[in-house]
Amino acid sequence: MAEKANTAVMVSIPWRLRVPDAFWPWSFVGILTLFVYGRVLARLVNSWWQVPDYSHGFLVPVFAAYLVWVKRNKIKTIPLAPTWAGIGVVAFSLATLVLGEFGAELFLSRISFVILLAGLTLGFGGWQLLKELRFVLLVLFLAIPIPSIVFNEIALPLQLLAAKTASVLLHTFNVPSVRLGNIIELPAMELEVAAACSGIRSLISLFTLAVFYGYFIEKTFPRRAVLALASIPIAIAANAVRIFGTGLCVEYWNADKALGFFHEFSGWVMFVVSLGCLSIVHCALRLLPVYQRRSS
Repeated sequence: MAEKANTAVMVSIPWRLRVPDAFWPWSFVGILTLFVYGRVLARLVNSWWQVPDYSHGFLVPVFAAYLVWVKRNKIKTIPLAPTWAGIGVVAFSLATLVLGEFGAELFLSRISFVILLAGLTLGFGGWQLLKELRFVLLVLFLAIPIPSIVFNEIALPLQLLAAKTASVLLHTFNVPSVRLGNIIELPAMELEVAAACSGIRSLISLFTLAVFYGYFIEKTFPRRAVLALASIPIAIAANAVRIFGTGLCVEYWNADKALGFFHEFSGWVMFVVSLGCLSIVHCALRLLPVYQRRSS
């Protein structure tokens, strides 16, 4: 009985009393993590900085930190229950890191860091704490650029779809054109829908912002999921309209300006339009009887 009482007392100790005792172990783990993953994280931040399509990565850690801050009171009530299972997850993350480093695959090296955080959470805090922070950890994956092999497999179908849709729109506006795969032949010049114009990167950015938007606006997972999934067709359609607009400018304005300033500027414009479309979809969902019934 005395042993059970002592156990209960240990579990009920508040976080503010337990944190100082674990300061040095956590500090050591933090320094060791930075030592092992410093180069991986530096290259990841460099990708966010150098590639505009991945610049949303800067927002993901901020959003994840905000989620932890919002949950801070609930996290403090969770009893710490360290488990050896966390060691296994950490070992798996390090094996993934080694595989990524030796295989020159940045994606594996980067996701291993998120897996490591999950292992440390499990090892120091237990299953209940990991369950509470699972969404935070999943959000971090949005900051990691997709691997090249996946990008190439998805990009080509999106290129063909964008070229086909833009060609149909050009015919609708009486612009003579012939589509050959991802190439649109216009009277003025040949317009190629390259991999960079497939729309996959803007799709990823819009999907990430849709996750943020859904979290702040909605309270249930199904509604957030609908908004996130709605961003996919919106991004694809916006990219097709962008290529269509480029084709119009090539034919009726100036080819050099159409492929230069307009092509770059229209990307930002269509992204803002896509955000507006996402908001419209959200407003339309609110008008559905099922939505109103569940909200009441």
